[in-house]
Amino acid sequence: MNKLNRDQIAARVARDIPEGAYVNLGIGLPTLVANHLPADREVLLHTENGLLGMGPAPAKGEEDWDLINAGKQPVTTLPGAAFFHHADSFGMMRGGHLDICVLGAFQVSVKGDLANWHTGAPDAIPAVGGAMDLAIGAKDVFVMMDLLTKTGESKLVAACTYPLTGVACVSRVYSDMAVFDITSDGVRVIDRVDGLSFDELQRLCNVPLLKD
Repeated sequence: MNKLNRDQIAARVARDIPEGAYVNLGIGLPTLVANHLPADREVLLHTENGLLGMGPAPAKGEEDWDLINAGKQPVTTLPGAAFFHHADSFGMMRGGHLDICVLGAFQVSVKGDLANWHTGAPDAIPAVGGAMDLAIGAKDVFVMMDLLTKTGESKLVAACTYPLTGVACVSRVYSDMAVFDITSDGVRVIDRVDGLSFDELQRLCNVPLLKD
């Protein structure tokens, strides 16, 4: 069975971001989306630390470590980019001014609940950052994640067992095996990799799925 690699997942997300959207890319895997946005499509990328107009990652050796995103990764800026106080940045997030945020996840429930900041393990370090503000403030929340854990359990679950970042906030899940819409009717499969049947995907997820 084929699986998408991280850049292929990011490219799949980028394909669905519309012209003129204001978008926040969460730390980690979601930052790769910036590298796959079409050059002829204007998308305004926002960071929690106060940048609007972020571009793709810099070429190796051309990093400017005074120019970083909220995950402390070096970034570039596009013409017209704006820098501002992080309090104003969070005001954008909480005020509903972002069209989409793209976040990673430990788990997503069939109702769209998101768990992405803490596994609850006693030795785990919580990493909430601005995820709670983004999950509730953005008009749409896209999640990027591997469908299965390293031990083979589905991260798409009937109910999250990890502490929640947001309730009923996720609208779409992009994984290495399939893309899912979280709807009021249930989880709808809108895309899957070649060689993966719907029945096998249903077995792997172990939650009810709807065909597109």
